[in-house]
Amino acid sequence: MQNKIANLRRDYQLKTLDVNEVSPDPFVQFKNWFDGALQFASETEGFEANAMMLCTATPDGKPSARIVLLKGFDEKGFIFYTNYESRKGQQIETNPHVALVFHWHGLERQIRIEGKAKRVEDSLSDNYYNSRPRKSRLGAWASPQSQSIDHRQILEDNMQRLQAEYGEEKPIPRPPHWGGYRVEPSAIEFWQGRSSRLHDRIFYEKNDDEWTIRRLAP
Repeated sequence: MQNKIANLRRDYQLKTLDVNEVSPDPFVQFKNWFDGALQFASETEGFEANAMMLCTATPDGKPSARIVLLKGFDEKGFIFYTNYESRKGQQIETNPHVALVFHWHGLERQIRIEGKAKRVEDSLSDNYYNSRPRKSRLGAWASPQSQSIDHRQILEDNMQRLQAEYGEEKPIPRPPHWGGYRVEPSAIEFWQGRSSRLHDRIFYEKNDDEWTIRRLAP
């Protein structure tokens, strides 16, 4: 088994990436790549362009990671939604330094983002929450995210109770413990796979509100 794993490899040859080809604005560059990922997703079953790894850490630096979904981005940063009382929410509240990773294997591309996570405006959380399917809104109330529960039936019972309470038309308010975070980046790296593991890495770093760009060795 160890030899089989060690021999797993792929030679990346789809595209190239050069400093002279990228936008001076990393958000424009992200949009260009994200649009390409959305197009690829429309043609590829099971591919989620907005799936990203979110890495958080405790105040003493113990890391944890999980996949979340990007739900918006602008010139300020990258937005996702969660339960503020979850493990990731609690870690962000005590240590806002986070990292995001998009891995688009079919495109031989990766984007790595470092920055600070801050809660978005209540109005933005309200708008997104109200756009979700009704059962997803109820699920935000039904699940005490990251807490230990004895069995799944607790979740099922919570959902049944909430469905009985709100029915099919009664407005479902956003839970006070649920909302969005915006990751405001200080660094963004665009990685394009290349042959012989000589990958292209273009690194944006923010200093005094200005972005500098440089190439990194693979």
